[in-house]
Amino acid sequence: MAKILVFTEHAGDGVKNVTLEILGKLEGHSVDVAAIGDIGSDGLTNLAKYGAENIHVLKGGDLDQYSPEGYANSLKDFIGNGGYDYVFAGSTSLVKDVMPRIAGMFDAGMASEVVNFVMDGDTFSGTRPMFAGKCLAKVEIEGPKPHFITVRPNALGMSDSPKAGAGNKNDVSAVAGEIKAKIKEMVKSDSDRADLTEANVIVSGGRGIKNRENFKILNELADLLGATVGASRALVDADEADHSMQVGQTGKTVSPSLYIACGISGAIQHLAGMRTSKIIVAINTDPDAPIFTKADYGIVGDLFKVVPALTEELKKIL
Repeated sequence: MAKILVFTEHAGDGVKNVTLEILGKLEGHSVDVAAIGDIGSDGLTNLAKYGAENIHVLKGGDLDQYSPEGYANSLKDFIGNGGYDYVFAGSTSLVKDVMPRIAGMFDAGMASEVVNFVMDGDTFSGTRPMFAGKCLAKVEIEGPKPHFITVRPNALGMSDSPKAGAGNKNDVSAVAGEIKAKIKEMVKSDSDRADLTEANVIVSGGRGIKNRENFKILNELADLLGATVGASRALVDADEADHSMQVGQTGKTVSPSLYIACGISGAIQHLAGMRTSKIIVAINTDPDAPIFTKADYGIVGDLFKVVPALTEELKKIL
């Protein structure tokens, strides 16, 4: 049986949900989890609940603040000493920065942005989108181990009945090594909403929203649904929305359970970033807008009338 490690990131007192998605998919295998820095009690409990046998907490100098070199060096040593065959992680911004570095250190193969996978004994077989999501490719990894896999958040879904693991916590002394460029400060967003790539519900605005001031309509609906607010490239290019909000081929790729597109026509670049959403709701005045070809539910109407009406109706039941 393969020896598997899942790298996790902190999310407040817990861990990011994509870690729990991966653990649920690896049920039946003996899986360890690694994190840099202490994990809160909620995180430890959930990791054990979803099948983590051992939870390794890496600590050391220059690891209190994130740096791609420090994280990569410390994880590389730990993975090598642990003799792991596979290393999984959620495809987050941090992991996209660190995991390819570690794979390069091992001269090992990597499958990124996987949306589904199967572990048949010691053999990994995954599915990942290609050509802006126009097709799905079946991928396997050859060459020296460990093999590295990153999984798109929200793609696997949470296990309904996870099999618990021992959840033994183990503190590990780690060395960051030589750091040529040190990050002195990371400024977090004022918003307490989830990052677009990890959000389970997204309300997005397009050219039809017109300007920044009108995002208050979408924000009210998003607050009610516990959603994150996104935007199309047209609004970002017009400086009516921040680039961090952009969904699409040149923005962020998302896979929420629910995606509500308000005033978005559905250009191919935008569809490439959200077409893997579980349910898509489109609101647009143009009945021929391309977004309706991908939508599960469509409303032909003025978003300035439809969205407030939808918000008021949802307030009655939520």
